[in-house]
Amino acid sequence: MGGHNRPNARAARAAEALLSMDTPNPSQLRREPGTALHRQLFMVLRDQIARGAYGVGELIPAEDALCAQFDVSRITVRRAVSDLEHLGLVEKRPGRGTFVRAVPRAQLPQPSFGLIESLGRQARETEVTVLKVETAPAPATVAQQLQLEAGAVAVHAVRLRSAHGTPMMVTDAWVPQEVGRNVTATELQKRALFEILMAEGIKFGRVIQEVTAVAADPVLAGLLRVDLGAPLVRLVRLLHDRRKRPVQHITIHFTGERSRVLMEVPAEAVNTMGAGQIVHDLELPPG
Repeated sequence: MGGHNRPNARAARAAEALLSMDTPNPSQLRREPGTALHRQLFMVLRDQIARGAYGVGELIPAEDALCAQFDVSRITVRRAVSDLEHLGLVEKRPGRGTFVRAVPRAQLPQPSFGLIESLGRQARETEVTVLKVETAPAPATVAQQLQLEAGAVAVHAVRLRSAHGTPMMVTDAWVPQEVGRNVTATELQKRALFEILMAEGIKFGRVIQEVTAVAADPVLAGLLRVDLGAPLVRLVRLLHDRRKRPVQHITIHFTGERSRVLMEVPAEAVNTMGAGQIVHDLELPPG
């Protein structure tokens, strides 16, 4: 039997340990390097609100009580509650305490919509801040995917999208010069990038998407108002036109606490390789 068919001893031990674990005590936060204490507390309180431990209009425990329960400082509690406020889940009432304002929405499937409609909804539901528009040499990987020659220049646009003052995502787009003539900061303040390209006669066709997890670097952490090194979702999207030419490469970064990726696979595509797949970037040992 080939070596790669034998059970992996490390994985087996990990699975056994996982199955034997007791239910974790939510009042015990991890103290080793990793997620900051205030983010851990935020997630615990958010999940308690979602489960109904504190209903809409009800008080959450006072600052002193949370400090004692979780053995954390007042600063940690205040930062966790502030994050709940930014999501609109709680509100502070001077002299009375902090009350639950809303319950995290259920992660239920939404009505089906196509890519163009979803891009339109995104543009309508967020405010845009144009951070950069330039003509510059495309990075090697971007140039390759856009089928440009090495060192070829392209139109580069970086934007921040926010909802009610809360940063939602940073988009970093590259467009070939021939289709990006009208991509300017002024135009991007008026309409979405896909609308500018469609006005140039582009009809979108094939779309390839890749979703990965990354750590926030200093620039992304500052723009999205998260801790340095906080986990982010990175979505890379390559759009083609009906003639199968790549016309836009866009990288989107956002936090999973504020946004999510919803993908619907039509019935006719379920049994095709293009329906979506998990790719492991790991070489297997020879059999």
